[in-house]
Amino acid sequence: MEEKSYKEYLEHITTLIFDVDGVLTDGTISVTSTGEMLRSMNIKDGYALKTAVDQGFNICIISGGSNEGVRIRLAGLGITDIYLGAQNKIEQLNEYFEKYTIKSENVLYMGDDIPDYPVMALVGLPCCPQDAVPEIKNISKYVSHKKGGKGAVRDVIEQVLKVQGKWNGNFKANYD
Repeated sequence: MEEKSYKEYLEHITTLIFDVDGVLTDGTISVTSTGEMLRSMNIKDGYALKTAVDQGFNICIISGGSNEGVRIRLAGLGITDIYLGAQNKIEQLNEYFEKYTIKSENVLYMGDDIPDYPVMALVGLPCCPQDAVPEIKNISKYVSHKKGGKGAVRDVIEQVLKVQGKWNGNFKANYD
C-alpha cells in the first residue's frame, strides 16, 4: 500500500500540539549567574500560533520543561492548554483528548527528541523540525525544512491554515 503524503492529512487537522524546547525554541538555554534559564522563541512562530488560536484551532503545549516564562509568553498568545513539567506526555495527551473530545487522526504534534516519540506514535500527523534527532525524523510524516526555534512551528501552522483557507496571508492589498 502506498504511503499517504503528509499534505493529505492537513485538511483534517483541528488540533495542533507542540513541545517547547527544540521546537518553539532552538533547544539552547542561557543560564544567568542566578541560575535563571532563558530561552529564545521565534516571533513568526508566535504570530502563527496566535493566528491558529484566532481561527479556532485547538492549541496545546506539552513540555518536560517547567519555565513559567514560557507559560506567560504562550498564554499571551491566547493558548490556554499548557502542560509544563510533563514527565509522561501521554498522560497529558490523553487528558487533553478527553477534555475536548479530540480524535487522534485530527492532531498534528511537533516534537524533536526521544520524550516526544510515544506521543507522536499516537497522533495523525507527527511532525518535527529539520534538526530533530533521527528517531523522531523516522516517525514523522513531515520534517520541516526549518529548525526548531527558527520557524518550524510557523511552517506547519501556515501549511495547515492555507490548505483550510484560514491563513491571514490570503488577502489582497487594497490600495484605494
